[in-house]
Amino acid sequence: MAVLNIRINGKKISREVSDNTLLSDFLRDGLSLTGTHVGCDTSQCGACTVHLNGNSVKSCTTLAVDCDGAEITTIEGLASNGKMHPVQESFKRNHGLQCGFCTPGMVMSAVDLLQKNKNPSEKEIRNWLVGNICRCTGYQNIVAAVKEAASKL
Repeated sequence: MAVLNIRINGKKISREVSDNTLLSDFLRDGLSLTGTHVGCDTSQCGACTVHLNGNSVKSCTTLAVDCDGAEITTIEGLASNGKMHPVQESFKRNHGLQCGFCTPGMVMSAVDLLQKNKNPSEKEIRNWLVGNICRCTGYQNIVAAVKEAASKL
């Protein structure tokens, strides 16, 4: 067991966790932040993507204890004062989702991309999202949503 001191969605949290607790389990089971989805447990699908110190990571293969002292942002932390983040708005407007299971991870990855590249090409967007699997949409509307968000940020 270890004491984890972490900031999640701007809130300081101090909790005791087992050395083998995955970040995804800590978020979902320990903090009830269920927007972080777990689809594969092998880092293949990207549904569990969160931001760790500003960079997107797959929380299903990240140990919570390795995040001690870190800043984590989950999908729940993107909205501000009840207003969705521009990427969330673009996903909604462009219907960049169907079942919604992959959406939190897609959005978190897209936000990270747009923080690093303000005007990505379609190819750059597709390459960035290669680690996120969507089984419903065919990705066209997801790419359109990211392009639109880039124009608004």
